[in-house]
Amino acid sequence: MAEELKKKREDKPQNNRRERPVKKEDDGIDKRLVHVRRVTKVVKGGRTMRFSALVVIGDGKGNVGMGIGKANEVPNAIDKATVVAKKNMKKVAIVEGTIPHETVGKFSSTNILMLPAEEGHGVIAGGAARAVLEVAGVKNIVTKIHGSTNRINVVRATLNGLLSLKTREEIAARRGKKPEEI
Repeated sequence: MAEELKKKREDKPQNNRRERPVKKEDDGIDKRLVHVRRVTKVVKGGRTMRFSALVVIGDGKGNVGMGIGKANEVPNAIDKATVVAKKNMKKVAIVEGTIPHETVGKFSSTNILMLPAEEGHGVIAGGAARAVLEVAGVKNIVTKIHGSTNRINVVRATLNGLLSLKTREEIAARRGKKPEEI
């Protein structure tokens, strides 16, 4: 009886939030569907409905990419977005499960402040930013979004902030010094 209760507790998310499904690809890449929206184009013969999907993928080790796909059906849009995201994979600097220093990611009218956090804090971030950070492999971070909360802009601002990060070793190599001197 006690074992059954433990299994049921393990199945539920610990923070009582509805967890978004993460699909593991066969090559070890996590795929997260951030947003699907229905778009309509008005033409002479009426309205044509299509779907736009925003997908974020990552390997949990610092590689992350995003893609947008459009199609007449949702699964096709998701597949197209996944292909685009795989082409746009970039390496981000992660040190011991968090980011090396604070940074601000900017895209359009969206600004996202990202602060490194100590072990045990977890990912404190809004929906779209959380998806990017989790698939990238960040375990402890604090974020705050300022300005527009449009999901596409938030994902791009988060990626811009992560790509602007530099590790101590990269800065030392650029300056021609040892990492201990910085």
